[in-house]
Order: sequence, then structure tokens, then C-alpha cells
Amino acid sequence: MPGHLPIITRRILLGAGAAARFVWPAGAAMPHAPGAAAPVVVLDPGHGGKDPGAIGITGTYEKHVALAAAQELARQLNASGRYRVTLTRTHDVFIPLEQRVEIAQRRGAQLFVSMHADALTDHSVRGASVYTLGEHATDAQTAALAVRENASDRFAGSAIPNVSPEVARILSSLVRQETKLGSARMARSVVGALGHDVPLLTNPKRQASFMVLKAADIPSVLVEMGFMSNREDEAALRRPEHRTVVASAMRRAIEGYFAAQSPAPGPGPLADAG
Repeated sequence: MPGHLPIITRRILLGAGAAARFVWPAGAAMPHAPGAAAPVVVLDPGHGGKDPGAIGITGTYEKHVALAAAQELARQLNASGRYRVTLTRTHDVFIPLEQRVEIAQRRGAQLFVSMHADALTDHSVRGASVYTLGEHATDAQTAALAVRENASDRFAGSAIPNVSPEVARILSSLVRQETKLGSARMARSVVGALGHDVPLLTNPKRQASFMVLKAADIPSVLVEMGFMSNREDEAALRRPEHRTVVASAMRRAIEGYFAAQSPAPGPGPLADAG
């Protein structure tokens, strides 16, 4: 079987998955074909309820900033009429990390965007950044960030039922590879869009083992819109007009992500030779 892996196609995997009740939600390379349903985007405002997240210098709660920014991004995406948008939470409620991922999976999400504004011990650090899932953190700051984000929850990858362990490993490996590529494309799109409008961290595209990004079948990114521990970032994120700017950049990033997946137009009809 390993010798045949290079020629396994998505159609074959879908067929194998159907027989095994294995569902591959449309992922990074699944284009929004003409006439197809609009892509499903799940936005995940970080924290909520009993979990306030980071608390800013003047007392601003990350959970409120994240929800307000996600709601504005949802408004813009819905206004375009191009996407079906779901928020993992729409009010101040605590949702476990595993449940956030399950919401995205139940909705058949083609993209998962978790929105945050964390804090650091170094109050001079400011700027937005984007994170994808990685086994090893890109730096100590990112590792510490992942530990804080993961502290309230645990998530174990979902199993593929009714297939042999060998087939399950192959399917999971292929799905995860596709998802990883899609997540990296989205991260690049977010960095490019945000960089035009808001300050960015040095090396703003980073990775670490964030629990909320562990859906094997959904391209996922975590966006830190700034740091509540920095006076300038906190003041900016408190302002609706700034959150609108951030949301607009992220909307452009999402549009660019899906546009890059669309198939190139084919040749037009042949002219009548007669």
C-alpha cells in the first residue's frame, strides 16, 4: 500500500471515508466551485464566561475584545454574501476548547479562525501575529503563549472509526498534511493583510501546539490581534474603529485565501470555424 500513496486522490479518500463513515469536510484545496454552497467559516472568539483571558493594563478583558472583533468580522463576511459564518460563541459564555473544535467540525467548516489578544510580561511588546499548529514552538514566547491558551482545557485528536489501524494512520496522515498546507496558506494571507493596517510582531507568522487548532481536517489559524499587556495595543483594541480595521484586514485575508483556491477559468468555447 505505501507504494500507491502518491497516486491516492481526494476522490478515492472520500470513497474510502464514506465506507468507513469518515467525513472529510472541504479543506484547504477544495475550491468554491461555481454553483457550490458558500464556504463555511467558523470564527472563534477566545475565552469567555469564567475565563476572562488576558486582562489589560487598564482592566480590559481579552474575552470582550475577542468577541467584539469576531462579531465585526462576521458582519463584514456576511455582508459580502460569499460565506456562511458561524461563531463558536455569541455572548459571554465559557466554551471548552474541545467543544470549539467540535462546533467547527459539526458545521463542516472549511476554515477556522480563533481570535485573541493575549498578554506578556514584557509590556513593551506590541503587534499582531498569526499562529498555526506545530509540534514544536518557533520560540520561547510562542511556547509560553500556547501554554497559557491551553491551560484551561485538553483536546485529543478524534479517531477514525471502523477502519484498520493502518488505514486510519494513512488517512489521518494525508488529511493532516492537507490541513497543514491550508493553515500555512491562511497564515500567510493574514500576515499580508494585517501588515498593511496594523503593527506586527517581528516574524509574525509563528507556530506552536495550540489545542484549539488541532482539528485534523480543518485549516486553522489563531490570530493575536495585539497584546493587552501593551498600553498602545490595549487602547487600540478598545476602540471600535480599530477593531473594524483589524476585521477588514482579516476579511481580505479570508477572501484571498478562498480566491487562491478557486480553479483557473478554462478556455472559452471554440469559435465556429465555418
